[in-house]
Amino acid sequence: MVFSPAPDVLDEDVEVEALVGLGEALISAILERAPLEAIKSMIADGAPLWYQDEEGTSPLHAAAYVENEELIRLLIEGGAVWNAVDNTHNTAGDIALSFNNEACYNLVRDAGIRSELLLALLSSRSLPADSPLSLVFKATDTTAAGSTDAFMSSRLRFTTDEHGQEVCLVKVNEKEEVGVMMGWERGISEWWAFPKLCAGHEQLQEGLKVLNIGFGLGIIDSMFQALSTPPALHVIVEPHPDVRQHMRERGWYDKPGVRILEGKWQDFVENELLAVGGFDAIYTDTFSEEYKDLQQFFEHLPDLLAGPESRFGFFNGLGATNALFYDVYTRVSDLHLSEVGIDVEWSDVDVFAEDDARWGRTRQYFTQRLYRLPVGRMRAIG
Repeated sequence: MVFSPAPDVLDEDVEVEALVGLGEALISAILERAPLEAIKSMIADGAPLWYQDEEGTSPLHAAAYVENEELIRLLIEGGAVWNAVDNTHNTAGDIALSFNNEACYNLVRDAGIRSELLLALLSSRSLPADSPLSLVFKATDTTAAGSTDAFMSSRLRFTTDEHGQEVCLVKVNEKEEVGVMMGWERGISEWWAFPKLCAGHEQLQEGLKVLNIGFGLGIIDSMFQALSTPPALHVIVEPHPDVRQHMRERGWYDKPGVRILEGKWQDFVENELLAVGGFDAIYTDTFSEEYKDLQQFFEHLPDLLAGPESRFGFFNGLGATNALFYDVYTRVSDLHLSEVGIDVEWSDVDVFAEDDARWGRTRQYFTQRLYRLPVGRMRAIG
């Protein structure tokens, strides 16, 4: 006996095949530089702007290849996916960047900024658990590298790699470990972040009140302790038990003026931290948290910082395996900090290593040549 597909299944197959055909035709027309009116007509006839061919090329990728600024604007306004990646992990923005086409790149980047700002606004609203919108904000990486809960239940390994750098690693699957913090970050802190957080501060000689969220390898904390006048109060928030054990073994629990809060910053920000308040310098470098968590921390800064002389910095590694994503998150964070009264000075730090020796055998979590270093100050009132 031969079974035939149900009519509704046949209809769905025909519809999918038609959409594929329209999508392929649209990409071909764009790459062949068809007249804009012809492209508009194809879109009006139902050509899907979200379609990607076997190589991952979307209509927006194609428009970036032909460097058509007007077409890129048209596609974005029509709902093209700004952050779609092709099979080589390039977005349309990356393609525009490869052609040094600033106008085309800025169109894609600005679409990303608008999208992320909208998502951040929506995520700040109370959404029912079963709301379709709430699905947008769920983490897709459930390993220790992308999930706070998975990270907190994972074992960490502190070691020195084959290049002689100290590293803290977490296993994300049976074959792969990811760096939680690595020794190459020391240069960013030593030569850039730390001096900008502390140098010339009016309270420096009396001893600063400092707060660090996430101990890691203790790089920034060791620098705070090495000030000519040690901090009057040095608060460290560290949630992971393995990191805290590492801190105990190195005597951090016995250092004068050091207070260690065992848990996530969310556990303390509205009680212990606000009760202390008046911090002269704050730095945060958490692992496996999402941008919405960092933005939530931004909103507490006006109540945690002592005043306009106080400074705030964070490890700016969001989206740092892709130039476009890194640019978008950098600009979005600048806007969100400005909204809470923090003006940021951004410095470009060259962290490029030709032989990638800094990574050893672990997955790279920062692949850009330039690290965008943020140091913010509270905006003076009046």
